[in-house]
Order: sequence, then structure tokens, then C-alpha cells
Amino acid sequence: MMQTFFALALAGGLFLGMLLLQEVGRRIGVHRRAKDPEGASTGLATIETAVFALLGLLIAFTFSGAASRFDGRRQLVAQEANAIGTAYLRLDMVAPDARSALRQRFGQYLDSRLAVYEKLPDIEAAEQEWAKGVALQGEIWSQAVAACRAQSDGRSCIVLLPALNEMIDSTTTRKMSMMTHPPTIIFVLLFGLALGCSLVAGYGMAGSTQRSWIHMIVFAAMMAVTVFVIIDIEYPRIGLIRVDAADQVLVELRENMR
Repeated sequence: MMQTFFALALAGGLFLGMLLLQEVGRRIGVHRRAKDPEGASTGLATIETAVFALLGLLIAFTFSGAASRFDGRRQLVAQEANAIGTAYLRLDMVAPDARSALRQRFGQYLDSRLAVYEKLPDIEAAEQEWAKGVALQGEIWSQAVAACRAQSDGRSCIVLLPALNEMIDSTTTRKMSMMTHPPTIIFVLLFGLALGCSLVAGYGMAGSTQRSWIHMIVFAAMMAVTVFVIIDIEYPRIGLIRVDAADQVLVELRENMR
């Protein structure tokens, strides 16, 4: 919830800042027109177009990147489920006594993997659960290697160990995907451009004797909502827009193991 409140605070601050700068820009424009009615707006259309185009381009790329990473994180959940399921099925290649112990470890491991994301946004608890999962990975690998060596036929190693390796690699890939976000300077630039465009928009409205509050509020509100959605979708485990539904494939896999 703290992440949601933080995103709402940023969006609210942007909304108020844009309204304020629109009013500042309008007053600057009114003052300039009073001194120079003919030259107050000469040659400004090109600059306004360029600034607003740059803002639109930055929003498009930022939103597109956030949505792409959101879809990628959902795909990684499915890939991990497939990797775990494949490795679990290939346990049939080892002797029955070793197979039983490995299947028990697999169940514990999958429970730990699910718990990591259930405990978010409690980062400390999630990290502890992550460490538990890593320890279980080591136990599964050691037991699988021992089971393979105990068999005279080496085909079980050829089939099982690569599947285990892929299962372990998938966890690192998922963790990296959670840590992948645009540089902070991108968000600073986005906020700066939005505020700058508000100033320019306010200056452009100086030609009217009355403020168009509906235009000012709608412009600021739509920008604030867009920025909030971009920030929220970048953190789909701790915001309003969540990727938790994708975990259902892991839950179903755990049920199948039972």
C-alpha cells in the first residue's frame, strides 16, 4: 500500500503543480500582451508544438515500456511453472527411493516460491523466503546429482539435470525482471516536461479574458492519471495493477504435485 500512496502523492503533486504553472503561465502571458500586444505570441507556435510533441513521445515510450515489462513478467511466471513442472516429471528417471525425497523437496520449493510473492510488499520477509528457496534449490540439486550417480545408466543425468538447471535459472530471470525499471532520470524528465508544458499552455491561454478551468483541470488530471498508471504498472506486485493472477499456474502446479 505504501507504493500506491507514494504513486498517488506524486500524481497529486503533479496535478497541483500543473494547475499552478498554467496559472503562472497565463499571468505571464497577460502581462506580456499588455506590454506588446502584437509580438506576445509571434513565432511561439513552433516551440509549443515541439514541446508538446516531446511530452507525448516520452509518455508513449514510457507507457509502452511499462506495459511491455508487465506482460514480460507474466510470461516469466509461466516459464518458471513450465520449468518446474518439466523437472518434476523427469524425476521419474531416478530410483524410487530418491524420487520420493526429491518430490517432497519440490513441493517445499514450490511453496517457498509462491510465498516469496505472497509476502510482498514486505521486502524483508520476501528476501528471507527467497533465501529459503535458494537453499532448497541447492538441496534438490545435490540430491538429484547423488541419485544420478547411484544409477548405472547415465541417461537420467542427461535428462534430469538440464531441466533442474533451467528451473534454477528461471528464478534469477524473474528476480531481475522485478528489478528492471526505467532510470529515475526518465521520470524526472517526464515530470519536468509536464510542468513545462503546463507553463506553455497557460501562456497560450492568455489571449482569453476568462480562464478555461475545464481545459486546465482536464489537462492536469489526465497527465496525473497517466503518470500514476505508468508508475503503478512498473511495480505490479505492490501497486493497484497487479500480476498476481499469473501465479495461478504455479498454484495449479502445486495442486497437481499433491
